Amino acid sequence: MPTIVVDVMPKAELLDPQGKAVAGALDRMGVEGFSAVRIGKRFELTVADASEETLAVARKLADEVLSNSVIEDVVGIEVVE
Repeated sequence: MPTIVVDVMPKAELLDPQGKAVAGALDRMGVEGFSAVRIGKRFELTVADASEETLAVARKLADEVLSNSVIEDVVGIEVVE
């Protein structure tokens, strides 16, 4: 069965406290080469078929239910088999 994957990230202009915490932990561990960390959400919706109609419903859900449009952006919707 196909799966529709929806990726949601905090808006770029907003502080990401979880990302800041992870970036600080990497620093304390001596890990180099990572200048910033942003943490988002991934939703996997298993569907019977990945028709255009189903994708349209998934896009609507992503915008209205799975993300908070005030503080988050839907950055990707894709079908994986």
